[in-house]
Amino acid sequence: MKICVGLSGGVDSSVAALLLKRQGYDVFAMFMQNWHDTEGTLHGDCEWEEDRFVAEMVARKIGIPFYFVDLSKEYRARVVDYMFDEYARGRTPNPDVLCNREIKFDAFLKAAARLGADCVATGHYCRREQAPDGSFRLLAGVDPGKDQSYFLCQLTQDQLSKAMFPIGHLLKKEVRALAAEADLPSADKKDSQGICFVGKVDLPVFLQQQLKSVPGEVVEVYDAWYASDPLYTRQVERLTSLVAAGTDFHAVTSYISEDKCTAAAARNVYDPARLEALTEEDLALLAAPLHYDIPFETETYRSGKKHVRKTRWKENPFGRIVGTHDGAQFYTVGQRKGLNIGGHKDSLFVLATDIPSNRIYVGEGHTHKGLSRSCLRILPEEIHEVRPGGLPALGGMRRYRVRIRYRQPLQDRRPLRRRRSPRQRRDFGIKNGDRRATVWVLGRRIELLLQD
Repeated sequence: MKICVGLSGGVDSSVAALLLKRQGYDVFAMFMQNWHDTEGTLHGDCEWEEDRFVAEMVARKIGIPFYFVDLSKEYRARVVDYMFDEYARGRTPNPDVLCNREIKFDAFLKAAARLGADCVATGHYCRREQAPDGSFRLLAGVDPGKDQSYFLCQLTQDQLSKAMFPIGHLLKKEVRALAAEADLPSADKKDSQGICFVGKVDLPVFLQQQLKSVPGEVVEVYDAWYASDPLYTRQVERLTSLVAAGTDFHAVTSYISEDKCTAAAARNVYDPARLEALTEEDLALLAAPLHYDIPFETETYRSGKKHVRKTRWKENPFGRIVGTHDGAQFYTVGQRKGLNIGGHKDSLFVLATDIPSNRIYVGEGHTHKGLSRSCLRILPEEIHEVRPGGLPALGGMRRYRVRIRYRQPLQDRRPLRRRRSPRQRRDFGIKNGDRRATVWVLGRRIELLLQD
């Protein structure tokens, strides 16, 4: 079998190539360049040239052929343009996930095949396993701190059949040790960060290549708004009716720390029978997003000894304008850094972005009501199954474990119930079940990976 290793110049792909060579495979390396523009990036202008130089030295050290391919045209069209478009719509994409599906295991795979490769190997910390029925499972890497199966969750069965992950069974420290033992030039190289093949970026500056900067208002939302909002009130009332007898409903989920971003175990204990009785209308109500629309009025007043007339915002019980920004499309829900607004005891978090009005709504502290969602609606076109057969039958239920961002520990969640609406459109609600799987929320996309 002839295998092409995607050699990036990093230690992980280097050790992947080393192990395959030691295992007797016919191995060659290929370095891909996917990005030229340095505007908005936080590294040197020629970092890719350094990476290529290291990758070529690694290939020479291991004793395998080395090739170079420029896929920057495909990367811009299939990853970067999509990224710009999603931000322009007020959604947060995951370019690394798309890069794996569209570039590494598509454009790069085809380029490798033209050189005679049967498979492509990468330095991802994940594992591939073939099931008795011939299909392929995508499994988490052994190292819990480096598992990268999250970023491969959009791969198809055909792509998995031609993929290899030689270091998925190793810990990062073991990979470093193997590289040092073999005296590989990448042994001490730091891990790459930021957007795949672009690197660390100043996101607003990077996005301003195509998205116009337009000043707007930052609005802090107070608790009083939730008490007055009919939708939020109805959602809390319905959720309260679902908890088991003798327990109280908690509308806010606590968090352990900002740095770890690890959600504490949900305190709500729902009654399975009450969950089962939920109608399509109930699920639609619980999954409906909140829409902040807080009007502000101005008033004039006299200031100073000369009684100069000035204008200020009237006091509003539901919130206040606390600052300005350069464009709502540059921010994402849950974002904490980059707001540059002081005068608060706890951190401010982005609760929502309103692109038409160019407003950002923020809330103070981890326990702010706007940071908590209790139900998620998943449309059929937003689901990708790595391994077919994971969805419950119509009317059936299965339990899943979920994460909504990389490195977040998997959270136990109420299972998924698959329902058909009166209009014959398949919708999904969080319900009880028994099968384990992983659901990833990537911007507006939901990715599904079965794990036995």
